[in-house]
Amino acid sequence: MSNRPALPRQVKLFGAVSLLNDFASEMVYPLLPAFITGVLGGGAVALGALDGAADAAAALVKLGAGRLADRPSRRGPLIVGGYFLAAAVRPIIAMTAAAWQVVVLRVVDRLGKGLRTPPRDALIADVTPAPIVGRAFGLQRGLDHVGAVIGPLVAWAVLSRGADVRTVILASIVPGVLVTALAAWAVRGGEGWRGAAKEAAAETLPPSAALRRLSPPVIAISLFYLLRMPETLLILRAQQLGIAVALIPLLWAALHVVRSSTSFLGGALSDRIGPSRTMWMGWLSYVALAAAMGLARSPLAAWVLFLAMGVVAGLTESPERALVTAATGGRHGSGFGVYHALTGVAALAGGIGLGVIFQRVNGATAFLVSTVGALGLVVLWPFWTRLHRVPPP
Repeated sequence: MSNRPALPRQVKLFGAVSLLNDFASEMVYPLLPAFITGVLGGGAVALGALDGAADAAAALVKLGAGRLADRPSRRGPLIVGGYFLAAAVRPIIAMTAAAWQVVVLRVVDRLGKGLRTPPRDALIADVTPAPIVGRAFGLQRGLDHVGAVIGPLVAWAVLSRGADVRTVILASIVPGVLVTALAAWAVRGGEGWRGAAKEAAAETLPPSAALRRLSPPVIAISLFYLLRMPETLLILRAQQLGIAVALIPLLWAALHVVRSSTSFLGGALSDRIGPSRTMWMGWLSYVALAAAMGLARSPLAAWVLFLAMGVVAGLTESPERALVTAATGGRHGSGFGVYHALTGVAALAGGIGLGVIFQRVNGATAFLVSTVGALGLVVLWPFWTRLHRVPPP
């Protein structure tokens, strides 16, 4: 009989919250490339900016929310407010008339993510015993991706019945309302005796000490976000290779089946062999798949490689959060705020830069540039871990 501790109630509830939230979000997200380019007349640069600007605009909010989340008593309002903001603004995208309006609304949507994500991750880190932190984040990320399977399938079903893209986007309000209600339930009990002890520990641990311990792994993770191809450009590349727009929701749903299953694996592997090694395996997978995507020439290759990209998220998302949890001591809120902020800024720079290459040269070249950069990171990571005392790959 296993002596492994059970996952806390809050972890399970936040898994359900993430499932519903991604149900709502992913009804909309995979349709945005076709909506911007086909309906509103935007281009690849607008798509790169859509991903990057949304995450980067939330960066300052994440920093502030992270600092506030060092006090567990403040986490509930931040989490619920963040989910409410996203649920309220997402359906308004259906009423836009220009690409820049979509970008602005997507930014507001991500501001909600900026408010909720550091306090949510900090709460999960605080209530979870250290030996199963990877498993806890694996559950949260895995159920998040389950929601991202359901959302595109619902979008495809609605589109197949003759509805247009705007109708699908507007319908996302239904799961969005459910998310807010469930989030309000999930935060209950997050400020108990364990949270109070963590709050006291956070007050005695200097912020500068926590950030010094956090910097080496977060800098490396941010470099990966800088070099990684944005998901909107992955979708556009798949369309270039011959996948019809009507099939994109199905492709997106299938991608998240892979992400969900490998997230559970990645979380368990992180606890077993260490988050650093697990994350490095994800980076190595990205190098191989991005190179193949740049060289692909057929719809079949696009399907296979696009779905295989789900392995990268499964092997990196949970280990990243486990590394942040281990590095920040009692200041999990500040640590997750810095982590999410820096990766958001990196995603902005990378998204715009790769979008420019994609639009002015071609998609294959953009993927190969991303591949070469990520390969350099893979090669350097073992030396980086020894230099900065990160658990080695």
